[in-house]
Amino acid sequence: MRVELLRGTADPEELACRCARGDYSDRWVGSERSFAAVMESVDGETIAEKKETLLDHLFRSGHFGPLEHPTATFAVEGVSRSCMAQLTRHRHASFDVQSLRYTEIDGEPEELFCFPPSFSEEEIVSREGISEATLSAEEREGIAEELYEHSMSAYRRLIDAGVPKEDARMVLPIGTMVNLTFTMNARSLMHLLDMRLKSDAQWEVRDLSEAVMSECKEWMPHTFRRYEQEHPNKLAP
Repeated sequence: MRVELLRGTADPEELACRCARGDYSDRWVGSERSFAAVMESVDGETIAEKKETLLDHLFRSGHFGPLEHPTATFAVEGVSRSCMAQLTRHRHASFDVQSLRYTEIDGEPEELFCFPPSFSEEEIVSREGISEATLSAEEREGIAEELYEHSMSAYRRLIDAGVPKEDARMVLPIGTMVNLTFTMNARSLMHLLDMRLKSDAQWEVRDLSEAVMSECKEWMPHTFRRYEQEHPNKLAP
């Protein structure tokens, strides 16, 4: 899996602060007023300190509306369709997903399909109440690889027989990996992290969320460092 911040709102914390000042001031916050003028009455010696003061106030007061204005677009490589389904349940986002109607998949199973750690770890933690693994790691991996190879063989045979890719893809398992891009505002990103960084979240979407968090801390450093300190924040979507 690979996650990259493709593009984000420039000066996102400045934008959030400017919008927030519009809530607490009777003065217009349009671009003809400098950011320094907009932030003049906020406590702090420097602009950076004033931004931190205001952002901290937003967190303390639960006023997250201004964080809906900065947006970020991420490119994600190599996640299962199972993980994709969890991600796309977050409706305050825009998604584009690799189409298996127009693209073909080809290669070795380990390149094309997801092998969860529970397939290869000697010890597993069962959510079904099973206290002891009845199959070795090698056997578990073998079962998955056999199924994946069979699915790929069926997929190739159907395409070679003239079946449209959009129909042949029906035999591919939910572990098939795809690439995608998605865009969210900062508030929705924090809601995503609230839900998907939980210890009981599925491992793959948790890994994805950790990578998103890392990118967000580069993009909006004070906001997401503050969020990380208070996680989970239970933000409304």
